[in-house]
Amino acid sequence: MKDSLETRLGLFVAIALVAGVLVMELAGGVERFRQGPRVHALFRNALELKVGDRVKMAGVDIGRVEAIRIEGDRVRVTMKLKPDHPANTECVATIKFTGLMGQNYVSLDFGRPDAPLAVDGTVLKSAEQPDFAALMTRLDNVAAGVENLTRSFTGDKIDNLLGPLTDFVRQNSGTLSETLTNLKVITAQIRSGQGSIGRLIMHETFHQAAMETVSNLNQTVSAVHATVEDARTVLRDIRAGQGTVGRFVTDVTLYQEATNAMTQLREILQKINRGEGSAGKLVNDDALYRNARLTLQKLDKATESLEDQGPLSVMSLLVNTLF
Repeated sequence: MKDSLETRLGLFVAIALVAGVLVMELAGGVERFRQGPRVHALFRNALELKVGDRVKMAGVDIGRVEAIRIEGDRVRVTMKLKPDHPANTECVATIKFTGLMGQNYVSLDFGRPDAPLAVDGTVLKSAEQPDFAALMTRLDNVAAGVENLTRSFTGDKIDNLLGPLTDFVRQNSGTLSETLTNLKVITAQIRSGQGSIGRLIMHETFHQAAMETVSNLNQTVSAVHATVEDARTVLRDIRAGQGTVGRFVTDVTLYQEATNAMTQLREILQKINRGEGSAGKLVNDDALYRNARLTLQKLDKATESLEDQGPLSVMSLLVNTLF
């Protein structure tokens, strides 16, 4: 009886150990009890991911999924990484599956080599994978569309589609043959250099003329570029104050002198308008005008009487007339 009880107790302990190992494996294995950071990633769809699924990097297990919960319009996936994990803060998390019927897992890429390692509480970037169920639905829809399309092309419908075309070809076979013959003749003439199109395509003269035209255009473009460069050089010289125009544009002294000269000229013209000075009196005094007119009249009278007078009488007449 004692041996039977010990045997039963041993079997119970063995079964309990096996069950404990299985539970630990389903709940995340021994990684749950190891020291390691807990990192997070936000997804739009968890894609049937479960707690305890693996976290891999380049196919190597580096942790397990510890928790999955909804936060707002996102799903937060918490991952417990191994202490010697290589994940850094720039890793991107993606939910993938190992096959058509395989288990889902979280895949981490290598991130940036110089990024710091992920620590407890780090929120990794995430990338969304297409939903496999949605892909299968789309493929099923595509297959159904292709099947409906193939069903629509029955023998009767194909004959209905091709029948008019066959009748057209049969009725116009002579015209089509003549057209093809004409096309053959035209292509032969073009190949032999006959006609405008043939000479344009086959003769070397047109090619040379085209090349000369292109060369002339290149020379013209080069000349234009040179002219533009010269203009830029002139503008740079003017801005730098070089040359007469440059000094006139940039020299403040010349500007001040020109301004002073214009001011003085304006003052002189104002004085002339007011009748000040000799020039002002000459322009504005009517007496000078009248005296000059009288003098000219006296000279005119004197010249008229010169023909009847002698030299001495002329001199005396001029003196008397003028004075």
